[in-house]
Amino acid sequence: MCFYAMTSYKLHYACVSCRLGFKQHANPQREHLCPNCSRPLICAGHDFAPPPRRDVRSWSVVAVVLGEGLRYEGLSACGCDKEPKYRPRTRAELRARRTVADRDGLPLSEALSRPDPLAPSTD
Repeated sequence: MCFYAMTSYKLHYACVSCRLGFKQHANPQREHLCPNCSRPLICAGHDFAPPPRRDVRSWSVVAVVLGEGLRYEGLSACGCDKEPKYRPRTRAELRARRTVADRDGLPLSEALSRPDPLAPSTD
């Protein structure tokens, strides 16, 4: 049975400049704005767990991941697989993936989605 198909779950939205996360219903007609700075929120997906606001280093990694157009989602769009896809959590993991992307000529978004930066893509 599809996990996300049974109910309309709220999506996580993030404001990287304020280091805040919100859960709101997806509405394509409405622009989601940050209540603090009035900038548009970035859709972070169903499985985003925002780091604490004081953790500036983790938010810098989140900013790069979301800036590359990646979202924190499960293995399938419908939610049948509840294991989330890999996303780097520390600056060391981000640095390793940037190095591999530069060395191999990969797009950064592809390198960020690999659990092991040196393993070839299975997609």
